[in-house]
Amino acid sequence: MSEIRKGYIRPLDLKHGRVDMTHGSGGRAMAQLIEELFARHLGNEYLAQGNDGALLPAARGRLVMATDAHVVSPLFFPGGDIGCLSVHGTINDLAVIGATPLYLAAGFILEEGFPLGDLARIVESMAKAAKEAGVPVVTGDTKVVEQGKGDGVFITTTGVGVVAEGEDYSGDRACPGDRVLVSGSIGDHGMAIMAQRESLGFTAPIVSDTAALHGLIAAMRRSGAAIRALRDPTRGGVATTLNEIARQSGVGMMLQEAALPVNPEVAAACEFLGLDPLYVANEGKVLAIVAPEDADTLLAAMRAHPLGQRAAIIGSVHEDAHRFVQMTTGFGGRRIVDWLTGEQLPRIC
Repeated sequence: MSEIRKGYIRPLDLKHGRVDMTHGSGGRAMAQLIEELFARHLGNEYLAQGNDGALLPAARGRLVMATDAHVVSPLFFPGGDIGCLSVHGTINDLAVIGATPLYLAAGFILEEGFPLGDLARIVESMAKAAKEAGVPVVTGDTKVVEQGKGDGVFITTTGVGVVAEGEDYSGDRACPGDRVLVSGSIGDHGMAIMAQRESLGFTAPIVSDTAALHGLIAAMRRSGAAIRALRDPTRGGVATTLNEIARQSGVGMMLQEAALPVNPEVAAACEFLGLDPLYVANEGKVLAIVAPEDADTLLAAMRAHPLGQRAAIIGSVHEDAHRFVQMTTGFGGRRIVDWLTGEQLPRIC
């Protein structure tokens, strides 16, 4: 490291340089990549320890850990990129368990030949997202694979948080009579990715909803509402997530199509591509199952937060030995909202 600081090797060329195999060799080039790019943007007191792991202070409460791998294509999309997405995704996995996220670890798989400028842009985005969320990246790892054996960048993030005693938002707690709430418009992330892939032009571009939800969820918890379950409806969308909860809890659900918040651009793109917004991925929305008497209280708390301004009550829980999720359509009929079959939108997160 000292040789790097003294200028014995040239600084990284972020304008024209590319990742090569020496950046994953464990030698001087790798040390330079870590110091000039990763440590520069992600630096904090824990990362600065410079060890193979981070020594962290003791935390009060039950420890929670979550990990998520990110292989999104394209890497950059309207509203975000793989960098901020990797931070938000793991924070949200912790938050829906009722945890206060504390720390993140990040692992990078880089493909030989990937532009260093694009890598810097991704790391800067991660750093910004982590800073805004108040959840630092405290340790990490970098590997490089030969050209043609990767796809630019893959990122795996692992998060650690704490859950206070008495907090339990497991998917097996939904009861007949409960209400189903969503924090805002659905399908935005998945259709932002697809619109980019398919070069679909809209008067108002579709923008990903990627965001860290722990602030919103903390406000929901403070409302005092009897929240049964929380989930972030990512791959498989709202439909698959509610089917998971219905199966865990041994109940059925009835959604109201007219109550579903869907942006017009997303609805148009889904119709064009033959997709159902209920199955399209979200990266900045939370589903909540709440006791019926507290539904309005929780709805008000969600709408008071910037990330929940379009929150809505979209359905209810009822007894059903078959554990079906159904929906009352805009025409007054009913249809089954089944599990997602196959891979509707690959490489979405």
